[in-house]
Amino acid sequence: MGKVTFGVIVGNRGFFPDVLAKEGRKDILEVLRQNGYGVVALSMTETKYGAVETFEDAGKCAELFASKAGQIGGLIVTLPNFGDERGIAEAIKRSGLNVPILVQAEDDVAGQMKIDRRRDSFCGKISVCNNLRQAGIPFTLTSSHTVQVTSAAFQEDLDRFAAVCRIVRGLKNVRFGAIGSRPAAFNTVRYSEKVLEFAGISVEPVDLYEILGKVGRLSDSDRAVKAKLNAIHKYTDTQSIPAEGLLKMAKFGAVVDQWIKANQLSGTAIQCWTALEEFFGIVPCTLMSMMSQSLLPSACEVDVTGLLAMYILQLASGTPSALLDWNNNFAEDPDKCVLFHCSNLPKSFFTSDKMDYQEIIAGSVGKENTYGTIVGRIKPSPATFCRTMTDDVEGVLRAYVGEGEFTDDALETFGGYGVMKIDDLQTLLRYICRMGFEHHVAVSLSNTAAPIAEALTTYLGWDVYHHGICDL
Repeated sequence: MGKVTFGVIVGNRGFFPDVLAKEGRKDILEVLRQNGYGVVALSMTETKYGAVETFEDAGKCAELFASKAGQIGGLIVTLPNFGDERGIAEAIKRSGLNVPILVQAEDDVAGQMKIDRRRDSFCGKISVCNNLRQAGIPFTLTSSHTVQVTSAAFQEDLDRFAAVCRIVRGLKNVRFGAIGSRPAAFNTVRYSEKVLEFAGISVEPVDLYEILGKVGRLSDSDRAVKAKLNAIHKYTDTQSIPAEGLLKMAKFGAVVDQWIKANQLSGTAIQCWTALEEFFGIVPCTLMSMMSQSLLPSACEVDVTGLLAMYILQLASGTPSALLDWNNNFAEDPDKCVLFHCSNLPKSFFTSDKMDYQEIIAGSVGKENTYGTIVGRIKPSPATFCRTMTDDVEGVLRAYVGEGEFTDDALETFGGYGVMKIDDLQTLLRYICRMGFEHHVAVSLSNTAAPIAEALTTYLGWDVYHHGICDL
């Protein structure tokens, strides 16, 4: 996943030392470039030290940003000294950009508080934020009110802010595919396409019959089929799987790949339960695992809002995400539970993996029709969980997000599974039940709850519960 390009505004105020603006500009541009981020900033010749102080400076900065609008994923306002609050706000307003904004103020040093090195950035940040609030411009704050741009603390702030920018940008005009209708037995995955569309999220549906019809037209020797079959063999252990089942998977996967490409989709939700097994003779789990592993997330049971949560996690972390069931309590520990699916988890989640048959569905449609799961134990790891839903009655998008960890507690079961520890889990479960959230939850092996909550609330205006942070 590509790095973000930031537009940088260096604040300056005339009766504070200009040299601080010069040094501050140099420091932040160097930090950004060292960490692989792109930069758009005024040059040292366009304004005094490339900073924004006057109305004229603001116009030059706005014009530069507008000309690079397609590249800029977020803005960083850095205050090496007090900064000119009006010039900064004008530059942002006149640029026409609608991207996240991080406001950073540099630390003063106790031994350098005389007029030649005094910053007053502590105070200036409050004034800048006041002006942005007056103008209705949302912004993000660093973890500490002041922080050195060269510090490890700012590095963490920067990485969190980059995740916010990826989420906000990634959700603009995103397109998801829905393959088939939702299973009749799962009212829980109902959602509103209209609420999603109003938020800029489009859903492209296709009838499962159309996909299977195209599968039926493919020959065994088709180039795309052979390539997909080879990719499946390379992806996981297929030794116990009948060749006929693998060929069906390869054909189904080839058709889905072509449909995704033709419709420029960023993820899919697929009907599984139980039409594919009964009438086609496979489960699509490994194919879905392969897509999620390659950052094209794929969700079960046409759970489109579950897919949306997977995609948000992926944008935040740059790593694969999975969709699981909140499935079982674990022993007598109120802060642990079992997360499980049949499964289609990305292989990077597992300690080890192999292809198998779907033990739950096999009881009704026969083992021979359920080959294609990818199964294993989720490795111990920090994790972030997220769920989104459309509240169709109120016409809004809701979400919850939080962090926990997958443990190495002993557990013998089947499918894809792990034991997760979440502080105050019982409060979270009460919230899920009372708010009517689905039984599915998206998970990534990352610590990214904070930027997800920030992006969805500050910039997208969703109703978000951040577990462990928000009060119920």
